[in-house]
Formats: sequence, structure tokens, C-alpha cells
Amino acid sequence: MNFFSLLKDNKYFLSYLYLFISILGAILPMISNFNFAMEYGSGFDINQFIKLANANPAAESISRDLLIGASAVFIWIVNESRKLKIKNMWIVFLGTFLIAFAFSAPFFLFLRERRIIEINSK
Repeated sequence: MNFFSLLKDNKYFLSYLYLFISILGAILPMISNFNFAMEYGSGFDINQFIKLANANPAAESISRDLLIGASAVFIWIVNESRKLKIKNMWIVFLGTFLIAFAFSAPFFLFLRERRIIEINSK
């Protein structure tokens, strides 16, 4: 059995894979944010953060890529969560702005997979 058939045949595995990715998506950016705060002052200076995120063409490209991609996916998340009546979406919405999009997008996918499993088991 290869990895892709495991994902196709086992929705629980896929949902927990998304959960694992969301945990990494919370931890890794938080480590970087902590390092930023330690290097550039005791607080989190959002203006300095944005300035550094656009300090050179490579950083600017990644920042713009994330802004555009995350905006589109966030709109889809809102729409999809309403269609499927997914519970606990407050975690996704707060997590997007307080933790990282790298946390909230895979966490939404975890909630979505669990909701689909719930719908299909009825």
C-alpha cells in the first residue's frame, strides 16, 4: 500500500495528518516570532516585522505570495465552513490572526475531514 492509497482509503489518517501539520504550523512560526522579538526588542514590533518581511525582493515575493494565497484560501475556508456547517471555526479564525495561517489552514482541513466523516457516517 502506497502513501496516496493510504490517504484515499483512510480518512482518519488524513485528518490526523492535517492536525500534525497544523501543530507544526503553530510551533515553527512561533519560534521564528519569538526569535524576532528577542533580536529586535522585548515586544513584537509589527512595523519592523513588515519592514523586514519586505527587506529584499525574495522576502517581498514570499510575503506577497502568502498574502494573496492566504487571502484566497481564507475566503474558501469561510465559504466551505458555512456549507458544511463545521463546528469550532472560531479556532480557525482566531488562529489565523493570533498564531499563523500555517496553523489555521491545516487545522481547518482537519475539522473539514472530521465533518465529512461525520456526514458520511449518517
